[in-house]
Amino acid sequence: MNYLIAKGNSVELKPIDKVDTSWESLLKAFEVTLEHEKIVTSLINNLVSIARRENDYASENMLQWFVNEQVEEEETAQALIDSLKLIGSNGFGIYTMDKELAQRSYTPIDTSVNP
Repeated sequence: MNYLIAKGNSVELKPIDKVDTSWESLLKAFEVTLEHEKIVTSLINNLVSIARRENDYASENMLQWFVNEQVEEEETAQALIDSLKLIGSNGFGIYTMDKELAQRSYTPIDTSVNP
């Protein structure tokens, strides 16, 4: 939003539809997650295409962070799916995976704008 505002645009926030939060299995939850990440990737790629078509190099440059982030998000989701397929219903394996995931740290994006 900061980028859009800095470029002289207005931002309109709209409600987000409620999503399903019950799945038949942990594996299914991550498969749905991967499909969602692929949709997000497609939307970001579309924005990059528009920026290129409009010769909007600043926006294309800003969007590259999101392009790279989506590669990481899809890889992470796929790795979790692969792990869950190996683990199966082994409770200790799921516990260990959960413990490892809890150790991950969140790095917020830099929302500052350098026009």
